[in-house]
Amino acid sequence: MVVEYIRYRIPDERQGRFEAAYGDAAASLDASEHCLAYELSHGVEEPERYILRIEWDSLDGHEQGFRRSPEFQPFLAAVRPFIDDIEEMRHYGVIPIGTSR
Repeated sequence: MVVEYIRYRIPDERQGRFEAAYGDAAASLDASEHCLAYELSHGVEEPERYILRIEWDSLDGHEQGFRRSPEFQPFLAAVRPFIDDIEEMRHYGVIPIGTSR
């Protein structure tokens, strides 16, 4: 499993549209056999910041499987207006260090 983090900076006047776009894009993530889980978080101290966290079955599952699947085009169409607002997009491996609470 790999975790993708996408960091956005979204101005206040676009936040409602941004959140709605990811509400629409969620259907594509739900339908993907490669997406294990996802969440969108909104900054508390810096409200213009968002982080999208997606768990993929593998890097290949994301980059080759999902991006070449029928689910990708509707996902991209929903979030395309916000691509220029991405500050960082990276994949990370998970290191187990303890138990979750």
